[in-house]
Amino acid sequence: MEIISSCDIAGKLCRQSRQSNQIISMVPTMGYFHAGHMSLMRWAKEQSTMLVVSLFVNPAQFGPGEDFDRYPQDLERDARLAGEAGVDLLFMPRAMDMYPAGYSTWVEVESLSHFLCGSKRPGHFRGVSTIVCKLFNLIRPHKAVFGQKDWQQWIIIRKMVRDLNMDVEVVGRPTIREADGLAMSSRNAYLSDEERKSAPQVYQGLVHVRELFRSGQTERKMLENLLLKYYRDNLPQAEIDYVQVVDAQTLETSRQARSGSLAAVALKLGRTRLIDNILLK
Repeated sequence: MEIISSCDIAGKLCRQSRQSNQIISMVPTMGYFHAGHMSLMRWAKEQSTMLVVSLFVNPAQFGPGEDFDRYPQDLERDARLAGEAGVDLLFMPRAMDMYPAGYSTWVEVESLSHFLCGSKRPGHFRGVSTIVCKLFNLIRPHKAVFGQKDWQQWIIIRKMVRDLNMDVEVVGRPTIREADGLAMSSRNAYLSDEERKSAPQVYQGLVHVRELFRSGQTERKMLENLLLKYYRDNLPQAEIDYVQVVDAQTLETSRQARSGSLAAVALKLGRTRLIDNILLK
Protein backbone atom coordinates (compact mmCIF):
# COMPACT_ATOMS: atom_id res chain seq x y z
CA MET A 1 0.00 0.00 0.00
CA GLU A 2 1.25 3.47 -0.88
CA ILE A 3 0.53 6.39 1.43
CA ILE A 4 0.59 9.68 -0.44
CA SER A 5 -0.18 13.25 0.57
CA SER A 6 0.78 14.99 -2.70
CA CYS A 7 -2.20 15.78 -4.93
CA ASP A 8 0.03 15.80 -8.00
CA ILE A 9 1.56 12.40 -7.28
CA ALA A 10 -1.78 10.79 -6.39
CA GLY A 11 -3.36 12.16 -9.56
CA LYS A 12 -0.46 10.97 -11.69
CA LEU A 13 -0.57 7.45 -10.26
CA CYS A 14 -4.31 7.18 -10.86
CA ARG A 15 -4.02 8.49 -14.42
CA GLN A 16 -1.37 5.87 -15.13
CA SER A 17 -3.62 3.18 -13.64
CA ARG A 18 -6.53 4.21 -15.86
CA GLN A 19 -4.25 4.24 -18.92
CA SER A 20 -3.22 0.66 -18.09
CA ASN A 21 -6.92 -0.31 -17.97
CA GLN A 22 -7.13 -0.78 -14.23
CA ILE A 23 -10.55 -0.34 -12.61
CA ILE A 24 -10.33 2.20 -9.80
CA SER A 25 -12.70 2.18 -6.83
CA MET A 26 -12.62 4.91 -4.22
CA VAL A 27 -13.87 5.24 -0.65
CA PRO A 28 -13.79 8.86 0.57
CA THR A 29 -13.44 9.09 4.37
CA MET A 30 -12.49 11.37 7.23
CA GLY A 31 -10.65 8.52 8.93
CA TYR A 32 -10.89 6.97 12.39
CA PHE A 33 -11.93 3.75 10.70
CA HIS A 34 -14.55 1.40 12.10
CA ALA A 35 -16.23 -1.74 10.78
CA GLY A 36 -18.50 0.33 8.54
CA HIS A 37 -15.51 1.82 6.74
CA MET A 38 -13.89 -1.60 6.46
CA SER A 39 -17.04 -3.06 4.92
CA LEU A 40 -17.00 -0.34 2.25
CA MET A 41 -13.33 -0.97 1.53
CA ARG A 42 -13.72 -4.73 1.24
CA TRP A 43 -16.69 -4.38 -1.10
CA ALA A 44 -14.92 -1.78 -3.22
CA LYS A 45 -11.82 -3.98 -3.43
CA GLU A 46 -13.90 -6.78 -4.93
CA GLN A 47 -15.15 -4.43 -7.66
CA SER A 48 -11.79 -3.11 -8.83
CA THR A 49 -8.13 -3.72 -9.53
CA MET A 50 -7.06 -0.57 -7.66
CA LEU A 51 -8.61 0.64 -4.43
CA VAL A 52 -8.04 4.23 -3.33
CA VAL A 53 -9.13 5.45 0.11
CA SER A 54 -8.94 9.14 0.90
CA LEU A 55 -8.49 10.26 4.50
CA PHE A 56 -9.12 13.96 4.98
CA VAL A 57 -10.91 15.76 7.79
CA ASN A 58 -12.52 18.40 5.61
CA PRO A 59 -12.67 21.80 7.35
CA ALA A 60 -15.16 23.14 4.80
CA GLN A 61 -17.96 20.88 6.04
CA PHE A 62 -17.74 21.93 9.69
CA GLY A 63 -19.65 24.95 10.94
CA PRO A 64 -18.79 27.34 13.79
CA GLY A 65 -18.80 25.57 17.13
CA GLU A 66 -18.77 22.08 15.58
CA ASP A 67 -16.17 19.43 16.32
CA PHE A 68 -13.50 20.05 13.67
CA ASP A 69 -10.74 20.62 16.23
CA ARG A 70 -11.59 17.48 18.19
CA TYR A 71 -12.69 15.09 15.44
CA PRO A 72 -11.18 11.70 16.40
CA GLN A 73 -7.99 10.72 14.58
CA ASP A 74 -5.53 7.83 14.73
CA LEU A 75 -3.54 7.88 11.51
CA GLU A 76 -1.22 5.01 12.41
CA ARG A 77 -4.13 2.71 13.23
CA ASP A 78 -6.03 3.80 10.13
CA ALA A 79 -3.04 3.05 7.90
CA ARG A 80 -2.72 -0.42 9.39
CA LEU A 81 -6.41 -1.18 8.92
CA ALA A 82 -6.38 0.14 5.35
CA GLY A 83 -3.45 -2.11 4.51
CA GLU A 84 -5.25 -5.11 5.99
CA ALA A 85 -8.32 -4.30 3.84
CA GLY A 86 -6.24 -4.41 0.66
CA VAL A 87 -6.14 -0.68 -0.03
CA ASP A 88 -3.64 0.12 -2.78
CA LEU A 89 -3.41 3.88 -2.25
CA LEU A 90 -4.18 5.75 0.97
CA PHE A 91 -4.47 9.40 -0.02
CA MET A 92 -4.03 11.84 2.88
CA PRO A 93 -3.88 15.34 1.39
CA ARG A 94 -3.03 18.46 3.36
CA ALA A 95 -5.65 21.16 3.91
CA MET A 96 -3.34 23.79 2.43
CA ASP A 97 -3.22 21.80 -0.82
CA MET A 98 -6.94 21.17 -1.04
CA TYR A 99 -7.80 24.76 -0.10
CA PRO A 100 -4.84 26.95 -1.10
CA ALA A 101 -4.67 30.63 -0.19
CA GLY A 102 -7.38 32.56 -1.97
CA TYR A 103 -9.57 29.51 -2.56
CA SER A 104 -13.05 30.63 -3.65
CA THR A 105 -14.68 27.91 -5.78
CA TRP A 106 -17.57 25.86 -4.39
CA VAL A 107 -19.96 23.15 -5.53
CA GLU A 108 -23.50 23.04 -4.17
CA VAL A 109 -26.39 20.74 -5.02
CA GLU A 110 -29.14 23.20 -4.22
CA SER A 111 -32.15 20.94 -4.66
CA LEU A 112 -31.11 18.49 -1.94
CA SER A 113 -28.75 20.34 0.39
CA HIS A 114 -31.32 22.32 2.38
CA PHE A 115 -33.36 19.44 3.79
CA LEU A 116 -32.71 17.32 6.92
CA CYS A 117 -29.11 17.88 8.10
CA GLY A 118 -28.71 20.71 5.61
CA SER A 119 -31.34 22.75 7.45
CA LYS A 120 -29.45 22.33 10.73
CA ARG A 121 -25.88 22.65 9.40
CA PRO A 122 -25.80 25.54 6.90
CA GLY A 123 -22.99 25.14 4.38
CA HIS A 124 -22.23 21.57 5.43
CA PHE A 125 -23.18 19.93 2.16
CA ARG A 126 -21.51 22.65 0.12
CA GLY A 127 -18.30 21.60 1.85
CA VAL A 128 -19.03 17.91 1.24
CA SER A 129 -19.88 18.36 -2.44
CA THR A 130 -16.83 20.53 -3.05
CA ILE A 131 -14.30 18.18 -1.48
CA VAL A 132 -15.78 15.10 -3.15
CA CYS A 133 -15.77 16.88 -6.51
CA LYS A 134 -12.08 17.74 -6.02
CA LEU A 135 -11.26 14.16 -5.00
CA PHE A 136 -13.06 12.78 -8.05
CA ASN A 137 -11.14 15.17 -10.30
CA LEU A 138 -7.84 14.02 -8.80
CA ILE A 139 -8.44 10.27 -8.55
CA ARG A 140 -10.93 9.79 -11.40
CA PRO A 141 -12.42 6.60 -9.94
CA HIS A 142 -14.74 4.34 -11.90
CA LYS A 143 -16.74 3.67 -8.71
CA ALA A 144 -17.09 5.66 -5.49
CA VAL A 145 -18.59 3.95 -2.46
CA PHE A 146 -20.53 5.64 0.36
CA GLY A 147 -22.37 4.32 3.41
CA GLN A 148 -26.13 4.78 3.54
CA LYS A 149 -26.10 5.90 7.17
CA ASP A 150 -25.27 9.26 5.58
CA TRP A 151 -28.19 8.84 3.18
CA GLN A 152 -28.48 12.52 2.32
CA GLN A 153 -24.77 12.76 1.54
CA TRP A 154 -24.99 9.74 -0.76
CA ILE A 155 -27.87 11.06 -2.86
CA ILE A 156 -26.34 14.56 -3.00
CA ILE A 157 -23.10 13.16 -4.41
CA ARG A 158 -25.05 10.97 -6.82
CA LYS A 159 -26.98 14.04 -8.02
CA MET A 160 -23.78 16.09 -8.36
CA VAL A 161 -22.22 13.40 -10.54
CA ARG A 162 -25.26 13.28 -12.82
CA ASP A 163 -25.56 17.05 -13.09
CA LEU A 164 -21.86 17.58 -13.84
CA ASN A 165 -21.58 14.59 -16.23
CA MET A 166 -18.85 12.97 -14.16
CA ASP A 167 -17.65 9.56 -15.29
CA VAL A 168 -18.05 7.77 -11.97
CA GLU A 169 -20.64 5.38 -10.56
CA VAL A 170 -21.74 6.41 -7.05
CA VAL A 171 -22.65 3.34 -4.98
CA GLY A 172 -24.51 3.35 -1.65
CA ARG A 173 -23.92 0.43 0.70
CA PRO A 174 -26.08 -0.59 3.70
CA THR A 175 -25.47 0.82 7.15
CA ILE A 176 -23.27 -1.35 9.36
CA ARG A 177 -24.49 -1.58 12.94
CA GLU A 178 -23.26 -2.70 16.31
CA ALA A 179 -24.85 -5.85 17.72
CA ASP A 180 -27.38 -3.69 19.61
CA GLY A 181 -28.38 -1.75 16.49
CA LEU A 182 -26.39 1.48 16.91
CA ALA A 183 -25.21 2.71 13.52
CA MET A 184 -21.42 2.72 13.41
CA SER A 185 -19.88 6.18 13.29
CA SER A 186 -16.51 7.69 14.15
CA ARG A 187 -18.35 10.13 16.42
CA ASN A 188 -19.61 7.27 18.60
CA ALA A 189 -16.22 7.61 20.31
CA TYR A 190 -17.57 10.75 21.99
CA LEU A 191 -20.32 8.85 23.83
CA SER A 192 -19.94 8.37 27.57
CA ASP A 193 -20.60 4.89 28.98
CA GLU A 194 -24.09 5.92 30.05
CA GLU A 195 -24.86 7.53 26.69
CA ARG A 196 -23.60 4.47 24.85
CA LYS A 197 -26.04 2.29 26.80
CA SER A 198 -29.01 4.37 25.69
CA ALA A 199 -27.83 5.16 22.13
CA PRO A 200 -29.35 2.00 20.55
CA GLN A 201 -32.76 3.57 21.20
CA VAL A 202 -32.11 5.80 18.17
CA TYR A 203 -32.39 2.80 15.86
CA GLN A 204 -35.10 1.14 17.92
CA GLY A 205 -37.27 4.22 17.43
CA LEU A 206 -36.85 3.90 13.67
CA VAL A 207 -37.74 0.21 13.81
CA HIS A 208 -40.81 1.16 15.86
CA VAL A 209 -42.02 3.64 13.23
CA ARG A 210 -41.38 1.14 10.46
CA GLU A 211 -43.62 -1.36 12.25
CA LEU A 212 -46.31 1.30 12.61
CA PHE A 213 -46.08 1.93 8.87
CA ARG A 214 -46.32 -1.80 8.14
CA SER A 215 -49.40 -2.05 10.35
CA GLY A 216 -51.16 0.56 8.23
CA GLN A 217 -50.27 3.96 9.65
CA THR A 218 -49.24 5.99 6.58
CA GLU A 219 -50.01 9.59 7.54
CA ARG A 220 -46.63 11.27 7.48
CA LYS A 221 -47.22 13.75 10.29
CA MET A 222 -48.64 11.07 12.58
CA LEU A 223 -45.59 8.86 12.01
CA GLU A 224 -43.29 11.75 12.83
CA ASN A 225 -45.22 12.58 16.00
CA LEU A 226 -45.20 8.95 17.14
CA LEU A 227 -41.44 8.70 16.53
CA LEU A 228 -40.91 11.93 18.45
CA LYS A 229 -42.99 10.53 21.32
CA TYR A 230 -40.88 7.35 21.29
CA TYR A 231 -37.71 9.37 21.77
CA ARG A 232 -39.24 11.54 24.47
CA ASP A 233 -40.28 8.40 26.32
CA ASN A 234 -37.09 6.38 25.77
CA LEU A 235 -34.40 9.05 25.29
CA PRO A 236 -35.66 11.94 27.41
CA GLN A 237 -32.11 13.30 27.74
CA ALA A 238 -31.72 13.66 23.95
CA GLU A 239 -31.85 17.00 22.16
CA ILE A 240 -33.82 16.37 18.95
CA ASP A 241 -32.55 18.10 15.80
CA TYR A 242 -35.19 16.62 13.53
CA VAL A 243 -37.50 13.66 13.08
CA GLN A 244 -38.83 13.42 9.54
CA VAL A 245 -40.41 11.05 7.03
CA VAL A 246 -39.45 12.08 3.50
CA ASP A 247 -39.24 10.84 -0.05
CA ALA A 248 -36.02 8.83 -0.17
CA GLN A 249 -34.86 10.40 -3.43
CA THR A 250 -36.05 14.02 -3.28
CA LEU A 251 -36.07 14.39 0.54
CA GLU A 252 -39.35 16.26 0.23
CA THR A 253 -42.33 15.63 2.49
CA SER A 254 -45.83 14.66 1.45
CA ARG A 255 -49.09 14.01 3.29
CA GLN A 256 -48.77 10.24 3.08
CA ALA A 257 -45.73 8.02 3.52
CA ARG A 258 -45.25 5.39 0.84
CA SER A 259 -43.31 2.16 0.55
CA GLY A 260 -39.76 3.35 0.06
CA SER A 261 -40.15 6.54 2.10
CA LEU A 262 -37.27 7.34 4.43
CA ALA A 263 -37.61 7.91 8.17
CA ALA A 264 -34.63 9.98 9.28
CA VAL A 265 -33.52 11.37 12.61
CA ALA A 266 -30.76 13.52 14.04
CA LEU A 267 -30.33 14.06 17.76
CA LYS A 268 -27.71 14.85 20.33
CA LEU A 269 -26.77 12.72 23.30
CA GLY A 270 -24.55 14.92 25.41
CA ARG A 271 -22.09 16.45 22.94
CA THR A 272 -22.52 13.67 20.38
CA ARG A 273 -24.70 14.25 17.33
CA LEU A 274 -26.13 10.98 16.02
CA ILE A 275 -27.94 10.47 12.71
CA ASP A 276 -29.74 7.39 11.44
CA ASN A 277 -32.44 6.39 8.99
CA ILE A 278 -34.59 3.49 7.85
CA LEU A 279 -36.60 2.77 4.73
CA LEU A 280 -40.31 2.22 5.30
CA LYS A 281 -41.13 -0.87 3.27
